Amino acid sequence: MRSLFDDAEARNRKQAQPLAARMRPRTLAEFVGQRHFLAEGKLLWRLLKADRLGSVLFYGPPGSGKTTLARLLATESQAAFEQLSAVSSGVRELRTVLERARERLETTGQRTLLFLDEIHRFNKAQQDALLPDVEEGVVVLVGATTENPFFTVNRALLSRSQVFAFEPLSGDELRQVVQRAIEDRERGLGELEVDIDEEAMEFLVRMSDGDARRALTALEIAVRSLPNAPRRIDLPLIRECLQQRTIDYDADGDLHYDIISALIKSIRGSDPDASLYWLARMLEGGEDVRFLCRRLVILASEDVGNADPQALMLAVATAQACELVGLPECQLNLAQLVIYLACAPKSNASTTAIAAARDDVRHQAIVPVPRALRDRHYHGAKQLGHGEGYQYAHDEEDGIAAMDYLGVDREYYRPVDRGFERELARRLETIRAKLRQAKEPSSSGSQQLVDGE
Repeated sequence: MRSLFDDAEARNRKQAQPLAARMRPRTLAEFVGQRHFLAEGKLLWRLLKADRLGSVLFYGPPGSGKTTLARLLATESQAAFEQLSAVSSGVRELRTVLERARERLETTGQRTLLFLDEIHRFNKAQQDALLPDVEEGVVVLVGATTENPFFTVNRALLSRSQVFAFEPLSGDELRQVVQRAIEDRERGLGELEVDIDEEAMEFLVRMSDGDARRALTALEIAVRSLPNAPRRIDLPLIRECLQQRTIDYDADGDLHYDIISALIKSIRGSDPDASLYWLARMLEGGEDVRFLCRRLVILASEDVGNADPQALMLAVATAQACELVGLPECQLNLAQLVIYLACAPKSNASTTAIAAARDDVRHQAIVPVPRALRDRHYHGAKQLGHGEGYQYAHDEEDGIAAMDYLGVDREYYRPVDRGFERELARRLETIRAKLRQAKEPSSSGSQQLVDGE
């Protein structure tokens, strides 16, 4: 039987809760975001409708609704809700929850939804402890992580779970969350007569980076700092209440690889503005400058190549400059290089050429060195016929000796019609025409690269 004290205690707990906690959706209909797997007809929606919810892994950034959705899934599936954090709990606490879940299932028939936050913090042994009860259906596991589960969760557990990737809330979705909090009189700020400028709303939505918790926390600070109704929120106030953002970046984590991938692809795509943004994200996140330099030196040959041979020299010079001056000044060297590489003509002809040649070396018959090209600078080499028939290229008027330098008919390098490589293509046409002269007389006896020979 409830007492007046129980009601007072409940009210006090509710008043102490931050706005973000009070405004948590109570039903799936109130849940905002993640429509790519939760909208009608999508996978998670179908699992709930079919009452076939199994173990799932929620992967995504903070404030995107992972914990809230886990609670709603328990409600929708009429399961008991248990929550653990892998940061503060170990196998002992886990086994206690699992025993309680088994007893609940055996005595009442009710399943248990176990929400395990930061599941990637559990080691292999701790994750393995979950497997028997997950397999037997004693618990429906909902694991939440900000790290890529394909790198951080055991294969055995991963294979038994559906992975749902959460995205940051869009601007419209964040606006919906904020507006609901302003208008809600029961749980939100409706009784305080809040009026927010469109300019302030736009800034709040944009600077919250898709994080509903961050947006609602800033909104509540702004509202509570104003003494009297109506409380008008303008841009200077909301700017003051939004803490300086923490750059979401882990130099050893998943985002590190995603952003360097975005940088490389933006340069390859010749977009200097996008390239500078991704460079800035890495610099602000504390990325190792040497790592950046290594990647850009590789790119200069891999994606620019002989379309602009200066690119590699500039990349190497930038790496040396970064070693010489260090941060923060070397950001200027990196920016200059990134802009140059993005705007340079592109060719991957060198990349594909060496890949094709190495593929032949690995998978085709080994080509012997032609006798004319073998070393003849030792006693007895002449007796073996080494160097016989070699033509010194510098003795030719055009500097090209009509010789067969490989012994098989093969063209690996195919220059593109861009930048300096266009000029190389013209030169190469003349060179290959003369080299073919050496092969034509003995073409019937030429070696061919054939699998298995």
